[in-house]
Amino acid sequence: MKIELTKLAHARSGDKGDTANVGVIPFQDELYPILVREVTAEKVKAHFGEMVKGAVERFELPNLKALNFLLHESLGGGGTLSLMTDAQGKTFSTALLRMKIELTDEEIKALNLK
Repeated sequence: MKIELTKLAHARSGDKGDTANVGVIPFQDELYPILVREVTAEKVKAHFGEMVKGAVERFELPNLKALNFLLHESLGGGGTLSLMTDAQGKTFSTALLRMKIELTDEEIKALNLK
């Protein structure tokens, strides 16, 4: 079953130049392995499509039970150069949380999700 990340995690985003940064933190520690398995750099790149022109890098932070993504070439040159509405990347976290990931029936049941 596919489920939106909004049911499993929260996120925060920002920027540095033309790169948006998105941190994803699960609501429960036991969700971290699912995020590691399902929220890959490739899937994040596909989720954002043409919005992210460069590479997507993923960094695992197991001590924090979090993932951090760098979305290169995603801000139209950055805050001072871009004509984008969100040239600082503040809404990228909300956009990423709309991504759907695959969970097994057992995971849905164990996590008491619907």
